Amino acid sequence: MAYNFYIDHDISKAETLPSSFYRDESVFDAVKEKIFLKSWHFIGDKTLVSAKRSVYPFSLLEGYLSEPLVLTKDSDNNISCLSNVCTHRGNLLVTKAGSPKKIICGYHGRRFNLKGEFEYMPEFEKTQSFPRTCDNLHKLPFKQWGPLLFSSLNPVFDFQKVIDTMNIRIGFLPLDEFNPDKSLNNDFMVDAHWALYCDNYLEGFHVPFVHKDLNAILDYGSYKTEIYEFCNLQIGFSNDSKNIFDLPKGHIDHGKNIAAYYFWIFPNLMFNFYPWGLSINLVQPIGVNKTKVSFISYVYNADKLNEGAGSGLDKVEQEDEDIVENVQKGIRSSFYKTGRFSPTREQGVHHFHRLIAEFLNR
Repeated sequence: MAYNFYIDHDISKAETLPSSFYRDESVFDAVKEKIFLKSWHFIGDKTLVSAKRSVYPFSLLEGYLSEPLVLTKDSDNNISCLSNVCTHRGNLLVTKAGSPKKIICGYHGRRFNLKGEFEYMPEFEKTQSFPRTCDNLHKLPFKQWGPLLFSSLNPVFDFQKVIDTMNIRIGFLPLDEFNPDKSLNNDFMVDAHWALYCDNYLEGFHVPFVHKDLNAILDYGSYKTEIYEFCNLQIGFSNDSKNIFDLPKGHIDHGKNIAAYYFWIFPNLMFNFYPWGLSINLVQPIGVNKTKVSFISYVYNADKLNEGAGSGLDKVEQEDEDIVENVQKGIRSSFYKTGRFSPTREQGVHHFHRLIAEFLNR
């Protein structure tokens, strides 16, 4: 089913998505097929399969897509993202991380190598036209960026272009030296629609009103948003020369007091780069008014952890949760239908709404 959402490309004329987008269960379900199945997802980092001949099973967007997948690393150190469902009768193949030489189904013994290629099946000697290509495990599109791993079920855009865009700003950082720090990780359950959380992230307009401490660090007047095809960037400038990136000569922002680079990738990925490292935010739909937000941290310079725009992230998150949950209650009002965009402050939200409308209208 196609929907008739329309967002004018001219932000000065455009109206936001209607409140029905955030309330309608049928739209929420359509987003799964029309947007999330066709987008790229962060699935972890290379430490999940650090050894040769290792496997790591996981469910992609548990509670929404709930797609059973498995990361594998073969004897040649090649990482693959495969369907974790046996091509015989649909049994889950890998149930725990480990270092097997082969993937063997525990139901009827079908065997695959760690590249997902079918190798053997007992009692199938008389089966005609067997094996076929479809008897291999489905291999998903896969990208690695430094230690970070990404995959998609059925992508409609080239993720390398997104990586290239981000590298313009942060390519000088040695991502392979960024270390995961689980002590900084956290999951938050937000009583609001997933897109409302993204709406809030995509503009610095609310910072002076909602984040008093962060506003004292950032130069609100210089805050900047840049729009790309399937991602956008918010640049947080510092009020002073402390706690900023040491940008190399030749860098596009050399000489500027950059406190943070906030990258958003359609529809639900956020990569926040600070002088101390990287905070990834995964916005995971659970229900039409329930969202799980995961904070995942990679530290490069631990000495700067509690300084600047990248400090106090849990407090910022709580402030964001409170305001987004208030909006969730507000959009249920019979008097609110749609809003307008600030042409100077809400370019990111406008971009997000345009993409949602385009995907749903296909």
